[in-house]
Amino acid sequence: MLRLCLCLCLACAGLAAFAAEPAAFPRTTIDLGTVVSDLEKSVRFYTEGIGFRELTGFDVAADVAAAAGLTDSKPLSIRVLALGDGPDATKLKLMQVAGTAPRPGDNEFIHSHTGFRYLTIMVADTDAALARLAKLGVKPIARSPVALPAALAPGMHLTCVRDPDGNIVELIGPRK
Repeated sequence: MLRLCLCLCLACAGLAAFAAEPAAFPRTTIDLGTVVSDLEKSVRFYTEGIGFRELTGFDVAADVAAAAGLTDSKPLSIRVLALGDGPDATKLKLMQVAGTAPRPGDNEFIHSHTGFRYLTIMVADTDAALARLAKLGVKPIARSPVALPAALAPGMHLTCVRDPDGNIVELIGPRK
C-alpha cells in the first residue's frame, strides 16, 4: 500500500511539473473568426459603429478549408478588421460562407447556450461610441450604459449592444 501511494505521489508530481511548464507564444493576442449572415452589414457595424479599421483580407481555398476541418469543402473569403495598430492589434475575421445557411445561436442572454458568448471592447468615450452606433440604428441592451462599481473600475461604464447577428458586444469606458 505504501508503495502504491508513493507511486501515485511521484506520478502526480510529474504531472504537476508538466502542467507548470510555461508555454511560449510568439504573439499573445487572440484573433476571433466569426461567420455572419450579412457580411457588409457586419463590416459597417464593426468599422463605422465600433471603430475597427479594415485590413487586407484573404481567401482560403476549399481544399485547404476542408483539410483543416473548417468547412465541408467550401472556400472562405475573410475580411479582417483590426482594433489598434501593429502586429499585436486585436483582429476580428468576418466571413460569410457562400452556399450555406448557418443556424443562428440563441443570443438572448450570455447563458443561453455554451461557447464564446460576447466580445469586450474597451472604448475611450462611451457616449461617442453610442452616437456612432445610433447612426446605424443600434441601441443599447436593457438599461445600458451602467456605471461600474468604483471598487471594480472607477469612472467606467458598461454598455451592451448587439451586432447584426445578435451577438452581444460589451463596451467598457468612461462617459465624457
